[in-house]
Amino acid sequence: MENWLNKNEKGVLRFLTAGSVDDGKSTLIGRLLYDSKSIFEDQLEAVTDNGEINLANLTDGLRAEREQGITIDVAYRYFATPNRKFIIADAPGHVEYTRNMVTAASSSNLALILIDARKGVIEQTKRHTYLASLLRIPNLVVCVNKMDLVDFKEEIFEQIKQDYLDFSESLWMGNIWFVPISALNGDNVVNKTENLSWFKGPHLLQYLEQVPIIENISSVGARLPVQYVIRPRDDKHHDFRGYAGRMASGELSLGQEVVILPSNKKSKIKELFCASEKTDKVSYSMAVTVCIEDQIDISRGDVICSASSPATVLSELTADVFWMQDQPCWKNQKYLIKLGTKTVKGMVTSIHSVLDISTLEQVSSAVELKLNDIGKISFKLASPVAFDSFSKNQNLGSFIIIDEINNNTLGAGIILDPNELEPQKIVRSYSI
Repeated sequence: MENWLNKNEKGVLRFLTAGSVDDGKSTLIGRLLYDSKSIFEDQLEAVTDNGEINLANLTDGLRAEREQGITIDVAYRYFATPNRKFIIADAPGHVEYTRNMVTAASSSNLALILIDARKGVIEQTKRHTYLASLLRIPNLVVCVNKMDLVDFKEEIFEQIKQDYLDFSESLWMGNIWFVPISALNGDNVVNKTENLSWFKGPHLLQYLEQVPIIENISSVGARLPVQYVIRPRDDKHHDFRGYAGRMASGELSLGQEVVILPSNKKSKIKELFCASEKTDKVSYSMAVTVCIEDQIDISRGDVICSASSPATVLSELTADVFWMQDQPCWKNQKYLIKLGTKTVKGMVTSIHSVLDISTLEQVSSAVELKLNDIGKISFKLASPVAFDSFSKNQNLGSFIIIDEINNNTLGAGIILDPNELEPQKIVRSYSI
């Protein structure tokens, strides 16, 4: 086994399963739950019919899903082994439900992509891989499933592996691991079997227990999007004014110089609170309240940043956008843009290109984004906003697009670096 695997690392691994229809995602999760003894007796009885267990029904909880034998909504399941806790998101396989995958992928540490050994790399494989690349998911497991239907042939596994690497060569990718399995029969899922004796790596669960958990570690300084201004106005706290929110990146400490964006006014940290208790320092993901030394007009949507490395402030931005509704996205169309805690009006000024998922080429002649399309779009905003590129800070580098009439979410975008619109190619493959 490669020495980068940390056998002692525990924690909670959030991972997503994705793939095409009937690739066996729900069956695989059912197998993980069943073989790891993470199912209660009443759950087992509910999915047992005439003595046979339907593993897929452990995750396909909606009646429509069981009737059609497909996954429609994202199903979340939780289980644990002595080595690690897991949160699984089972994403739908149909093209029309690809938008559901984006929601699940945005908080995942790892993406598990299933490929049917009989079909190889198909369009949905490419679509899900591209989304995992866009969202910078740091670990990727490619499970070649249904190996029992191709007589467990090593050469078929190796060919699919090579086809996948050839396809993903131009994408940003994190660590990739390939593993052959049979989810229905349990080969190489929780236990090794003789059928796949030629595969010398760990079985799937063993790998999931050992893979490093890489969180959203940003490469920028402190960012605190202000969610609420606290003014108690009582006798005890007559002059108290605090700015509450969740740290999007970095650290803040007492006495540190900060800049308030987009006003660009500077001050210093006077007090810090976490869970109503005073503290000297706060860091990423903590819910905090900050008091500053100067009387500055700060409201919801402003961002408190470290003065030494502030965020970018612009009224224009370019982003990769994933469209989630039937109504198309057109040039000159107006929407609400919600970035962090700030919501502003915005207009599409240019649709630069739309991705052809089969070839990974950007089609520059496209004039609209349709349901499940991924396109490169520029927006003009009604007022300046503070942001980072998604590659540097995922929390302040992503936004949602809202219909200003009915408040429906229409799409999601990840902001591209104004100085570098093409992401860096990083491909690292680990195989045994």
